[in-house]
Amino acid sequence: MIRIVIENIVLFLLPTLIYVIFAAATRGSSTKGVFEDAPVVILMLLGTALVLIVLAFFGSDTRGKPGQAYVPPSFKDGRIEPGRID
Repeated sequence: MIRIVIENIVLFLLPTLIYVIFAAATRGSSTKGVFEDAPVVILMLLGTALVLIVLAFFGSDTRGKPGQAYVPPSFKDGRIEPGRID
């Protein structure tokens, strides 16, 4: 569960990280005002949109059909058989 929360936080902060790297690279050695001039609202909206797009993409898994059951991985004859949908 904590992995999912951390992934979403990283996705949310990714536009800000990209902005800081870009601002630091283009301003040279004076990186004092990187956060003072940052378009915070736009970065928050981009981060939110990125999180929602990723959640929608991975949440729309349509591999199984209604009524099918998921069979988890099992250990048979000294081998691990992968999970499958029956």
